[in-house]
Amino acid sequence: MAVWEKTKDIYKKYENRLSSVSLIVGFLFDIFVLTRIDMPKENLWIISHLVVAVIGIIIINFYENNDVKRGEVGSVHYWLTVTVQFAFGGLLSTFLVFYFRSATIYASWPFLLLLALSFACNELLKEHYSRLTFQISYFFLCTFLFTIYYVPILFGSFGTETFIFSGFVSLGATMILIFFLFHVTMEKFKKSARATFYSVCGLYVVFNLLYFLNIIPPIPLSLKDAGVFHSISRNNQGNYSVQYEWKNLRDYFRPYESFNYAPGETVYVYSAVFSPTNLNTDILHEWQYYDEDAKEWITATKISLSLVGGREGGYRTYSMTRNIFPGYWRVNVETPSGQVIGRIRFIAREITSTPFLYVGTK
Repeated sequence: MAVWEKTKDIYKKYENRLSSVSLIVGFLFDIFVLTRIDMPKENLWIISHLVVAVIGIIIINFYENNDVKRGEVGSVHYWLTVTVQFAFGGLLSTFLVFYFRSATIYASWPFLLLLALSFACNELLKEHYSRLTFQISYFFLCTFLFTIYYVPILFGSFGTETFIFSGFVSLGATMILIFFLFHVTMEKFKKSARATFYSVCGLYVVFNLLYFLNIIPPIPLSLKDAGVFHSISRNNQGNYSVQYEWKNLRDYFRPYESFNYAPGETVYVYSAVFSPTNLNTDILHEWQYYDEDAKEWITATKISLSLVGGREGGYRTYSMTRNIFPGYWRVNVETPSGQVIGRIRFIAREITSTPFLYVGTK
């Protein structure tokens, strides 16, 4: 035990630096290693962290129930707490990467902010890991974040029904954990029961509000590529040939792309949306223009498109319209329930003849 105590003292001395380093390394690991949300290794990584967290929580409370008083706990209790904290930290880091990839910042920023705050609180509120309510709340949070996208992958279906089922699965898993904790540490649980109930129910209500307000990203769908073009056609290789105007470096940083069109010309909007292998669904291209008088976006048309899952670069499809006129335009790539997968913005300018066009492949 002397080795454990010495290691504990060294770790506590450099704890802040080690936590910062592990935070950065873990986040970079998730960005570059965890690539596809539907791959078994990615989900095995998440499930293993959940299992470690559950086992750690149960053992911590079993240990505390055997008359281990606050301030007199030994190294075993300390390292168990650190392990649970790192398990939840790894989970939240992974979820932050996955949800960010599926998010459109202007639509999902409140949810991403809450997720980032949860990630930060996991690092800053380490002393609260001795509290049962804190442990159970983080378990429910991580379980819900996991089932939101894994249930659609598992059943090959995406929509409100799978989200509601995800919530029930998360509540069920949390109830199982509570059942074990009730038998492991009955007295401590009774003291925390009301706070735990309010915390879990509060998180459940918040998640549902965010979902039905279309603030939660449409995970596991994500926009891989998109653009506005003068023409799109299939070539002999099965790819798309597109015609576009030349853009310089500054054009890529402008909020609205400049699109010059001739009278009567057809405008095409292309999107490549990633979906897991067995998840086929529909998406919408919602064409909107900005009404300067009303100061609001007006929907010109909605076009429903089929989406087939499995392609690494996203399933490629497009919509088109001839009813274009000068002004600000945007095309929302959405799920049927209104969750925004991505958005293409451009300024339409009418000219007398079609500009010089370059040819590319998608």
